Amino acid sequence: MNELTIIEQDQLISEAMERDEPRLRSFIRKRVADSGEAEDILQDVLYELIEAYRLMKPIEQVTAWLFRVARNRMIDLFRKKKPGSLNESISTEDGSDTLEDLLPSPDEGPEAAYARNLLLDALDEALDELPPEQREVFVAHEFLGQSFKEISAETGISVNTLLSRKRYAVLHLRSTLQSIYSTIDTIAKP
Repeated sequence: MNELTIIEQDQLISEAMERDEPRLRSFIRKRVADSGEAEDILQDVLYELIEAYRLMKPIEQVTAWLFRVARNRMIDLFRKKKPGSLNESISTEDGSDTLEDLLPSPDEGPEAAYARNLLLDALDEALDELPPEQREVFVAHEFLGQSFKEISAETGISVNTLLSRKRYAVLHLRSTLQSIYSTIDTIAKP
């Protein structure tokens, strides 16, 4: 593979930004309510594009790469802001209805705060364990707030297939979190 000169890198970056920046900005703004945060995400994505080229890591499908990086940044933002999300999607067999019901309140002391952090870490790990197609629909619907109709239009996958994928993701997450919760609950009992 031959290396690009700085001038060639600048040209490729400039073309990508001219071509993709307006659509990318719109994509982010539809999903991030705060315009300042949306702009920060856009700038982070464009910075990563420049860094990738400067580190001699040319990207073959720049547009797809930009949107994937943007989606990842939005997920990161959402995780920072709402550690107890997924409230409507996860319930336990004992009848609790939300993820918040599974999470100990951080107001209950250091042990509860520690247990809560363990559960949130377990949720991140469980999300990473999902097959990509399940994780993508789950994240798009729960974290990014997209409707199944929007996801279907964006991906070309039928709404029924998306519903099925999300269902399997929820079942996996529910099972994983319940086993972690049971372990913490057992440890917490004297």
